[in-house]
Amino acid sequence: MALDADSATALYAQISRLIADEVSGGALQRGDRLPSERELCQRFGVSRVTLRRALADLVRQGVLESSRGRGWFVTTGVLGEPPNALQSFTETAAARGLPSAARVLEAASRPATLEEAEELAMAPGAALFHLRRVRLLGGLPIAFDHSRVPLDRAPALADTDFATTSLYAVLDAEGAGPARADYQVQAAAADDAAAALLDARPGDPVLVTEQITYDAEDRPIELATMTYRGDRYRFRASLRRTTRRDIA
Repeated sequence: MALDADSATALYAQISRLIADEVSGGALQRGDRLPSERELCQRFGVSRVTLRRALADLVRQGVLESSRGRGWFVTTGVLGEPPNALQSFTETAAARGLPSAARVLEAASRPATLEEAEELAMAPGAALFHLRRVRLLGGLPIAFDHSRVPLDRAPALADTDFATTSLYAVLDAEGAGPARADYQVQAAAADDAAAALLDARPGDPVLVTEQITYDAEDRPIELATMTYRGDRYRFRASLRRTTRRDIA
């Protein structure tokens, strides 16, 4: 399909859509290597600058990934969050065209401890909804999580089947939708319990993330811990150098 130079849609965006359509239509399979940049430039009749902008756009969408010195590949199913985007596991998987599921380990309310109450700006002893799940992609365990949400912020949590429903979708529907999060990642070794849940071996590498999520009014609504298999998760971030002028 030829590009339309007269279209209001930029050429790089047209290329991005065409390649994404080839992936979703099955012409390009997971793990496939794209033709060389030179071949793609000839195919689309564009400069390398325009082509690389399209490829970078596809990386941001989670459709492609690059390998230094080897080229561009259709993503293989390793889960990676878009840089600086707050998304649920379900949303991240859907954006990459990956089927997700959950095995619920716990969905129950308990009184908040002093520490939990302080972090969530709630009264100690008030009802706190605990949700523990193993998260799956294509039937394979990728991570297990533990989310804690004040029940009065989203009462519908108590009656939701989280084997098929996104936590963020419920929070959005209850008017407590996540807007931002403080997030940290730490490498660790899987203990016996983590290894059993992730179908891994004790000592295998895992990435443990801890997160406090806030709503649009900057009120804390969730404490979350998520432990990922190290070989099935990739964390990405966009970094900006701080200069002396910025500090001043």
